[in-house]
Amino acid sequence: MKITTKTEALNIVEISYLASLSSLFWVALYYLPIGGALLRLILPLPMIMLHLRRGTKTALEGLLIQFLLLFIIMGPIRGTLFLFPYGILAFWLGWCWFREKSWKFSLTVGVIIGTFGFFLRVIALSTLVGDNLWILITRASYGLLEKFIGLLNLPFSPSILSIQLGAIFLIIFQEIVYVLTVHVVAYSLFPRFKLNIPDPPRLLNSLIDFKN
Repeated sequence: MKITTKTEALNIVEISYLASLSSLFWVALYYLPIGGALLRLILPLPMIMLHLRRGTKTALEGLLIQFLLLFIIMGPIRGTLFLFPYGILAFWLGWCWFREKSWKFSLTVGVIIGTFGFFLRVIALSTLVGDNLWILITRASYGLLEKFIGLLNLPFSPSILSIQLGAIFLIIFQEIVYVLTVHVVAYSLFPRFKLNIPDPPRLLNSLIDFKN
C-alpha cells in the first residue's frame, strides 16, 4: 500500500499505536493479579480517542486490528472476549461523542452493551474452565439478600427467583457505575488532548465539577 498523504500516514501510526496500547491493557487486565479496576477503567479510552481523532472508519480499522492482534496473542476465546463489552463499548462511546450525542443516550445503550457483554463473558469463561460461573454470582446475590433481610428482621428467606433477580440487578448496577465512570474520566481527561465530548446533564454537572 502506497501512502500518498500525511493524513494517511497519521491514520496508520495512530491506529497501530492506540490499538496496541489498548491490547496491552487487555493482556495486563487478564494476567496481572493487581490493578484490575484501574485497567478496566482505562481500557476503552485509547479506542475512543482514536474515534474522536480520526473518525468512524479509522476506529473500525483500529478495532479490527486490535481483535486480530489479541486473537493471535491470546487465542480465539480470550482474544475475542475483549469485544464484550470493552471493544464494542469503546466504539459505541466514541461514535456517540464523535456525533455529539447526549450522555443519556450514550450511557443507556452503553449499560445495555455492558450487561449483555457480561453475560457473554460468563458463558464463554464457564465453557473455558468447565464450570458454571453463574453459580458464583447467584451465591453473592444470596449473601447480600440474606444480609438485607437480616438487617430489616424480615420473616422470610429469599426465593430462587429473588436471588436470580438480585444477581441481574447487581450486574446492571455495576455496569451503570462503570459506564458512568468512563464518561467522567473521559470528560476530565480528553480536553488535555484537545478532544471534547458533550457536556454532562445538569444533575451531574451540579454534583461534580468535572473541569477541575
